[in-house]
Amino acid sequence: MTRQLTPDICVIGGGSAGLSVAAGAAAFGVPVVLVEKGLMGGDCLNTGCVPSKSLLAAASLAASRRAGETLGIAPVEPAIDFAAVKAHVRSVIDAIAPHDSVERFESLGVTVLQGAGKFTGKDTLSVGEDTIRARRFVIATGSHAFIPPVPGLDGVPYLTNETIFGLQTCPEHLLVLGGGPIGLEMAQAHRRLGARVTVLEAGRALGRDDEEHVPLVVEALKAEGVEFLERTHVVRAEATATGVMLTVEWPERGGRSDGVGRLGQIEGSHLLIATGRAPSISGMGLEQAGVEFNARGIKVDEGLRTSNRRIYAIGDVIGGMQFTHVAGYHAGLVLRSALFRLPAKENREIIPWVTYTQPEIAQVGLLEREARKRYGTRLKAVRVDYAGNDRAQADRKTNGKVKLLAGPGGRLVGASLVGANAGEMANLLSLAVSQGLTMKQLAGFIAPYPTYGEIIRRAALAYYADLPKRRLVRALVSVLRLFG
Repeated sequence: MTRQLTPDICVIGGGSAGLSVAAGAAAFGVPVVLVEKGLMGGDCLNTGCVPSKSLLAAASLAASRRAGETLGIAPVEPAIDFAAVKAHVRSVIDAIAPHDSVERFESLGVTVLQGAGKFTGKDTLSVGEDTIRARRFVIATGSHAFIPPVPGLDGVPYLTNETIFGLQTCPEHLLVLGGGPIGLEMAQAHRRLGARVTVLEAGRALGRDDEEHVPLVVEALKAEGVEFLERTHVVRAEATATGVMLTVEWPERGGRSDGVGRLGQIEGSHLLIATGRAPSISGMGLEQAGVEFNARGIKVDEGLRTSNRRIYAIGDVIGGMQFTHVAGYHAGLVLRSALFRLPAKENREIIPWVTYTQPEIAQVGLLEREARKRYGTRLKAVRVDYAGNDRAQADRKTNGKVKLLAGPGGRLVGASLVGANAGEMANLLSLAVSQGLTMKQLAGFIAPYPTYGEIIRRAALAYYADLPKRRLVRALVSVLRLFG
């Protein structure tokens, strides 16, 4: 039966971004239609953050059984039931799924249509036999794994984040194509669960993170047995009787003036493609809606509006920083604009990110190279090691560093962390950057002892390390002493 729906807002995509907009708008009594052609909860719940962190939790427990010697506990090799680990992953997804379900959103007053949406005009969308004419549309269709144009890859059985969590047996030798966050998290997890793992990366691993801190992560994974082939290009893929073989090119030792490397081959039982994400926009009829886009995603302005002013686009589908918390941030901006007509402007310089390897690596605000370019000699970077923190010493987790970047007036403009609980410590620093706090304010907070959070206060105090050496300050102290 054909229906014509006229909601105030139509959200396309039931992942983190779309669900946040739909729930927020419905809470204010606004008529909302939510369109989702796949699983509610999107990539984060079903094939991304939730299953990956659940798998990492199991892998971390297995690793802890092997690493007790420094604490006086005899190490043991754990017996790993890989299928049971995957059952744990599935159970976590199932526990969270009701929060993102069709039933819950319908109980909030949202009309949920399960099907593919396609624009038929600048203000109309068709979903099956239904037609939706809304005051505002929000495209939140997310992204999917980018498959690189490697010759022969289309004839090879490969895994992506959408399929790797379905494995019921541990890979004998997992080849990971891509040294970004997904690649390294899955590399460490599968190594700890019993697989041999080789990471192949065309540039350097974790290329978006602080170049001083990345080596601590890479060396930690190498120490666990993960093999790395950086600056390595895959030139061909082919299936074998036992898995897959990659022909690779990497630089000659010592370098070659002509830039030509040497060829080699590496064989594995499984291949994981982790070379980035591509926007999910195929078949949406964006041309009919007058929405501009390219291979990187839908084009938006600072307020997340597309070239069609009726339509917003948020989350992974616009490219850029593709994180679940960014999707939530975008949703808040759209609600501010679409419901209350208030100005909303995306600020990517306050967005944090974390890679959940062990050690974790986190970034808040500007990287040092970005801050140096902007502030020049007015920037001051302070560095402290985890080794100076009592809790890190007690836990034998001293392999870590914190770097704070202070701009003019001592305002915190960026922070880079690597080490245990780096992601949790990034919360405080994210607040500091977003609110324009200064090093003086960071140095003034009281951290409970003994916690890793004390590292942040110690780093802020290090900003003032040269204060006692200044002649004027020393003279002032001397004068004040005369008054008793």
